[in-house]
Amino acid sequence: MRWRDGNQFRLLRSGTEYFPALLAAIDRAGQEIFLESYLYEPDATGRQVSARLMQAARRGVRVNLLLDGFGARDLPAGLRTSLIKAGVRLVFFRPEHRVFALERQRLRRMHRKIAVIDNRIAFVGGINILDDVDEPGLPPRYDYAVQIAGPLVPDVRQIAEGQWRYTCWTQLRHEWARHQRPVPDPTTPGSVRAALVRRDNLRHRRAIETAYINAINQAHDEILIANAYFLPGISLRRALLAAAQRGVRITILLQGRIDHALLHYATRVLYRPALQAGIHIHEYTAGFMHAKVAVIDGEWLTVGSSNIDPFSLLTAREANVVATDRQLAQALRDDICAHIARDAVQVPPHSVRSSRWWQRLMPWLAYQLVRGLLGLTGYGRREYRE
Repeated sequence: MRWRDGNQFRLLRSGTEYFPALLAAIDRAGQEIFLESYLYEPDATGRQVSARLMQAARRGVRVNLLLDGFGARDLPAGLRTSLIKAGVRLVFFRPEHRVFALERQRLRRMHRKIAVIDNRIAFVGGINILDDVDEPGLPPRYDYAVQIAGPLVPDVRQIAEGQWRYTCWTQLRHEWARHQRPVPDPTTPGSVRAALVRRDNLRHRRAIETAYINAINQAHDEILIANAYFLPGISLRRALLAAAQRGVRITILLQGRIDHALLHYATRVLYRPALQAGIHIHEYTAGFMHAKVAVIDGEWLTVGSSNIDPFSLLTAREANVVATDRQLAQALRDDICAHIARDAVQVPPHSVRSSRWWQRLMPWLAYQLVRGLLGLTGYGRREYRE
């Protein structure tokens, strides 16, 4: 990680705050836009973002839109055509050609959610381009992103352009793959020390996991994690249990509603050892949770796209920001704690100890299935061997 001092950060809570900030930045773009997203839906939000991107392209802004070939595979042909006709350079990372093919590389998705505008402002987080409400009557999807200005922005731009050029080269779009000279970056005074951490299948295979483990190993007082999909491997689990043994207060907020059933039930295998170690587990039940954040000792924090599960930690391209700033960390901590108090239920330790064998069967079977799938693909067998 390359730490950068002097950044300005703004915490964005769910799409309610993220999309107005993103659209305003797109409207101010003068030379270039990089936008990456795993999901990109043709709903009201997707159409609004598309309209602003097309407006930017028409006024001469170089707009690079990179979407995942699996997550955004159903983007309608009409919207694709409109974007391209307006001048938006649309590319899909690893486009799906055979729906039922059993190929290992199909798991290597582009799961990042990044935007960089004019090398001046960047957004990193877990929010896809889609409407913020999953079902009528539910609150907005619980998620986070950060808006960044300052010395870290060129680092975000560098990985965005690198992924863009790589994808264009693999699809023989050589004209689009040419190096794009970055826009001069005006100095923006700030106080946040931060670094960008990415996970890929080359030199950064375990970078995000290592960042978590290092921070957990250095924790003295409190670890607060809010993560929608939580199935860590042995190394990260051991770090959490060791922290609990040395007296660190650990609270984990997880998804309470069933979103992805396999991970939902497999995660519950970890409840018993965690609760026995004194770790507090809460389940978010007010709506759907998509957050991937953590705060440690009221100073270290991370916000990004990476879940703590095999998909994010072993196969997908991810991007997280880590920062050390008490004011920013406190704002994130306060918001997580407010959701825990208002929108979540705590898992009592006795509920796991007293559960019947058939109540433990489904989580055990789900976990064994995850292990089996990892074994078949060759990913993470050591981390999920027990």
